Amino acid sequence: MDRAALADFLRRRREALQPGDVGLAAGVRRRAPGLRREEVAALATMSTDYYTRLEQQRGPQPSPQLLASLARALRLTGDERDYLFRVAGHNPPASVSAATHVSPALLRVLDRLADTPALILSNLGETLVQNRMAEALFGDRSGHTGLARSEIYRWFTDPAERSRYPEADRDRQSRAQVANLRAAYGSMGPQSRAGELVRALQKASPEFAELWERHEVAQRFADHKTLIHPELGPIELDCQVLFTEDQSQALLVLTAPPRSEGYEKLQLLAVLGTERFPAST
Repeated sequence: MDRAALADFLRRRREALQPGDVGLAAGVRRRAPGLRREEVAALATMSTDYYTRLEQQRGPQPSPQLLASLARALRLTGDERDYLFRVAGHNPPASVSAATHVSPALLRVLDRLADTPALILSNLGETLVQNRMAEALFGDRSGHTGLARSEIYRWFTDPAERSRYPEADRDRQSRAQVANLRAAYGSMGPQSRAGELVRALQKASPEFAELWERHEVAQRFADHKTLIHPELGPIELDCQVLFTEDQSQALLVLTAPPRSEGYEKLQLLAVLGTERFPAST
């Protein structure tokens, strides 16, 4: 671990960012350039004290998980992320885990979408980042582990995953999930994480196995869907998708036309947030 190089790199990357670059309000006049240490710590979900010690060449060696959080908070490119890992005394992430490093370009767009649900997904349907509105609409998707990180896997193995969609639309969603996975499988190959996901789902779900044999391939760029919220009921939304150049990640943005019922429900969702009301007796 090169403490001096790590400290200098973190400080310079922090000072190169402005609040608007990471979706924060500028606030009062700042004496120092760039982000404050506490802002970087909050973005990386770590304590300010621990981050401060890293910049001061003190403290224990950060874990790979913590470094990945710092890379995302500081909007690092792939090369910068690998450098961060090396000076911290770790090997850069292998291609399997590096795929979850969020594209800085997509993060910059997401940072500016505070009033509508938006989230960044991997090509395997793993939620990498979601904004507050997306969490209010879909729930917190950050706690899943293993194959269940993929919404495709959950769709075919966890009945609760389908509760956000009207029953009449679930067959179409099943076909779309499989077609998306087929596209990822074609680009990543049978020995990839996509292949692992396919083999697991073929064993776990007869429905998936039947749909997989159809060889339907598609990546959705736009969609109109109805989602069912526990408190607000059905919400009609338009879904737009922005892909990275290599198609490995996508930013999903859900909107509704102004003055429509869906738009009004999104306004209510912004107020409701993740709060749930107890059922009346």
